[in-house]
Amino acid sequence: MVQQGRLTTHVLDTSLGRPAAGLGVTLFGIAEDGRRTEITARQTNADGRCDTPLLEGDIAGEYEIVFAAGPYLAATMPASGAAPFYDDIAVRFTMSEPRHYHVPLLLSPFGYSTYRGS
Repeated sequence: MVQQGRLTTHVLDTSLGRPAAGLGVTLFGIAEDGRRTEITARQTNADGRCDTPLLEGDIAGEYEIVFAAGPYLAATMPASGAAPFYDDIAVRFTMSEPRHYHVPLLLSPFGYSTYRGS
């Protein structure tokens, strides 16, 4: 049996201390010449996750997840009149093994962090 891989994500709003629901997530494949091809576009659920993996099967390759932070932050920031600093947050990475890759995003209006999760 050949082991298959999968890719998941999770977005947490650290300024509000809760999952970032309704945030757009788009996955692109990156060709050798650097061109992007959209693979899937989703929105996070109430738990800040996508309902199904972004990718499953033969996952080896270079990818980019673009998190649509701007519309989410504009809708959740207090009515202070301040505009969100971030719009799209792009995270480019390579998956080389048939395993579970998890790319979480910790988000606030003026900063973010990401890492390879489990």
